[in-house]
Amino acid sequence: MLATWVTSQVAFNGLVQGAVYGLLAMAIVLVYRSTKVINFAIGSMGLVGSGLLVLLVVQYGVPYWIALALAVAAGVAYGAIIELSVVRRLFRAPRVIVLVATIGVSQLSTAILFALPEVDNPRAGYPLPFQSEWHLGDLRIKPALASVVVVVPLIAIGLGRFLNGTLLGRAVRAASVNPDLARLRGVNPKSISTLVWALGGGVGTVAMVLIGGIDGSAGSLSNLGAGSLLRAVTAALIARFTSFWVALAAGVAIGLIEAVMRFNFLTSPGRVDLLLLGAVLVAVATTQRDRGGDAVFSFNPRVDAMPDRLRSVFWVRHLDRLALLTLLGLAVLAPFVFTRPSQHVVYASIGAFTICALSLTVLTGWSGQLSLGQMAFAGLGAFTGAAFTRGLEIDWFFYIRFEPLPFALSILLAAVFAAGVAALVGSGALRITGLLLAASTLAFAVAASAWMYQLDVFTPEQTALFPRGSLFGLDLTTERNYYFVVLGALSLIVAMLGRLRRSPVGRVTLAVRDNPTTAAAYTVRPGMVKLRAFALSGAIAGLGGGLVAGVAQRVSFADDRYAVAGSLLLVSMIVIGGMSSLAGAIVGSVYVVGIPSLFPGNDIVPLLTSSIGLLVLLLYFPGGLVNVAHRIRGSIYRRLEARLPPLAKATSAAPSSIRRVSERVTTEAVPLKTSDIVVEFGGVRANDGVSIEVRRNEIVGLIGTNGAGKTTLMNAIGGFVPSTGVVELMGSDVSGLAPAMRARRGLGRSFQAAALFPELTVRDTISVALEARGRSGMIETLLFSPRARRIAAAQRSDASELLDFLGLGRYADRPISELSTGTRRIVELGGLLALGPEVLCLDEPTAGIAQRESEAMGPLLVDVRRELGAAMLIIEHDMPLIMSLSDRVYCLELGRVIAEGDPQAVRNDPKVVASYLGMDERAIDRSDSRTPRDQTV
Repeated sequence: MLATWVTSQVAFNGLVQGAVYGLLAMAIVLVYRSTKVINFAIGSMGLVGSGLLVLLVVQYGVPYWIALALAVAAGVAYGAIIELSVVRRLFRAPRVIVLVATIGVSQLSTAILFALPEVDNPRAGYPLPFQSEWHLGDLRIKPALASVVVVVPLIAIGLGRFLNGTLLGRAVRAASVNPDLARLRGVNPKSISTLVWALGGGVGTVAMVLIGGIDGSAGSLSNLGAGSLLRAVTAALIARFTSFWVALAAGVAIGLIEAVMRFNFLTSPGRVDLLLLGAVLVAVATTQRDRGGDAVFSFNPRVDAMPDRLRSVFWVRHLDRLALLTLLGLAVLAPFVFTRPSQHVVYASIGAFTICALSLTVLTGWSGQLSLGQMAFAGLGAFTGAAFTRGLEIDWFFYIRFEPLPFALSILLAAVFAAGVAALVGSGALRITGLLLAASTLAFAVAASAWMYQLDVFTPEQTALFPRGSLFGLDLTTERNYYFVVLGALSLIVAMLGRLRRSPVGRVTLAVRDNPTTAAAYTVRPGMVKLRAFALSGAIAGLGGGLVAGVAQRVSFADDRYAVAGSLLLVSMIVIGGMSSLAGAIVGSVYVVGIPSLFPGNDIVPLLTSSIGLLVLLLYFPGGLVNVAHRIRGSIYRRLEARLPPLAKATSAAPSSIRRVSERVTTEAVPLKTSDIVVEFGGVRANDGVSIEVRRNEIVGLIGTNGAGKTTLMNAIGGFVPSTGVVELMGSDVSGLAPAMRARRGLGRSFQAAALFPELTVRDTISVALEARGRSGMIETLLFSPRARRIAAAQRSDASELLDFLGLGRYADRPISELSTGTRRIVELGGLLALGPEVLCLDEPTAGIAQRESEAMGPLLVDVRRELGAAMLIIEHDMPLIMSLSDRVYCLELGRVIAEGDPQAVRNDPKVVASYLGMDERAIDRSDSRTPRDQTV
């Protein structure tokens, strides 16, 4: 029975092909373990060395083994050069930017391959080390397949022993886990990165040599394609980007399943890609929530915010709108100046692609997530819209029939459908921090091209017609009229997105991008915010895709624009124009789509407008072309503000906007209580049965040595780490709630680093915290509803009151990243005042600030507690401060409570003295230099 499904030859060929996927997956794991980047250029990096092998052996007659050694050395050198020239330059950039750079590296590698003479000749056979074949019964073992069987396990063993059994390998692991600590131990993370990328280049070269041998043609090297890359990425995902052997085994399994599926379903090859999509979605959905760390996922250069005092000047307040209106005026005049219909087609294409690019502005520029399959959602909009215009029948599990719909209504419904699919695809990837959405969307794009677009419901034939018809009596069959419709749609979307960016919804989206942990502490649900942004981007892409298809009035599943290649082109647009700017999407589309149409026969222009141009701009103009305009605008703001008189000193009276707990409390339950909290990391208990309570109007100190488990306990209370035991807020068990939901129940939390949201202004940061008082939805914000405007106005007013109360008025329009640590601490307290929590958990509020600021922090904390009427739990290493503030103190050691009571009793407890204060009498005396709490109020 099994023989009817698979033969020994099919199984063997599948296992061998899978071993190559596993080899690429191991290279992906190698790079990811050291840099936390999914290297989408790992196979393409091997093109240079594998192409050199063909050149040396075929063209110059160099002996194979000598040529192979030179080819692998070239691959290693190329990997090192890429690291030194690209990755090193972006070393401190967010990982999303390095990931985008790997796309440019991939295209650069392909261009270098094609530059080698005769390498891309499909008639040039690929050199092999030997020509003999072996036969085992019915099994035929070709020399290329035998090479894979021998080489891949040896490389897997070598990589495993290198990382686990050598001093250099352990340095690689140390640098990936904690670069700062590794640097203190004498390990240079940058040198380690160069080594790893060099190894990746070598492994990629070996993989491409094996692929060339299997395919038998040098011309096949450039056809690695998204499909092969997807299989390698899927295997690495299954291995959680950590285990070489699991990655290899997963690659072998994928190759075997693919061979069996193709053998039995020869006419339906897309089923394999559909299975891979399912495997990727499952692997991503089961990935640990903390994978990816807390890195910032934006890379936008400083954009000066408009100072609040300049908003009264009409032309300054509307400067951006005036610039966009000028562009709109030129766009309206263009078809009357240039009257050929072919030119109008180009203009309409630019406008439609700009709408697609705007979807990535929302997703990548604002939400910090990268999609490598965004044009697949555009394609979904195009195919679905075409299906609606001709009438749609669905007869699968149920029967539904839609009568033919007008063009405009069809693409609107298609956009809604694309939004739903985007939410489904991103639901697993967006719940965690990291860049796994890139893998999910890559899988979706490959599956869409290979299977989804070819469904009869979308394309009964290879090409489906998409007639434009008319809109409100306007004939859309003429190119000029259709261009104006596209321009109108683009203008409306830009206006709506501009409103969204300035609204509370936009601020929250940027906050989640910058710091999802702090956003959760401000009652924001990061996963839902990112999913909402992805759904919106899917809708915009679906609408843009329908308009792109409307240009030609037909759509074909063979159209590369809706495949991975089109998605990479879309990424180029927003990077070249400017990732976070609406104007950047316009500039990028004109650059990438418009300029090549003006120089159709030029060989250089396509390179400049492709991923290679993207790479150059990333390295030298990271803000994109539109950043030049941003700098000019910022200079105007600064000059105008310098002419204004200095700000008057604001009053320090408590603003009416502070929500006091005393005004809301209706229960006498203990504000915070924990019972038997246990937190484990890798079998080590950071907290071991910790039980504490913080009573009403009480300040409780939490002390202990570094590593005692203090911050871990706060994280467990806030829901930021998995734990067992019970956490009660105001008498209610919140142990099963997410961090944002605990914050909504009245838990306020500050963090040791006080990073907040680096690219938001102080005013916007306070406004994010004010979201706890009233939220406006995305739809009502996009539709300019009165309620959304009232909420935004209230937030602005309340934020201004809080800024004045805290003396932060002069910093209101400064980005958080430009503030000192002490000022950020004050802003963080302002956020807590905006929340009005029942319980405040403060993690080292004086960490990183000067002694003078530290001394002033104590009275300020007491003032905050008095204004809020909230209970406080404070971690602090400044013993005089914590002893002077606290009503009671808990001391932790090795995750357990070793002492509890009033400060004097804890200070003199022998276990505390031995564990924390030590036997130095000066430290003990200093800890007793306290100021009575009633004198600090």
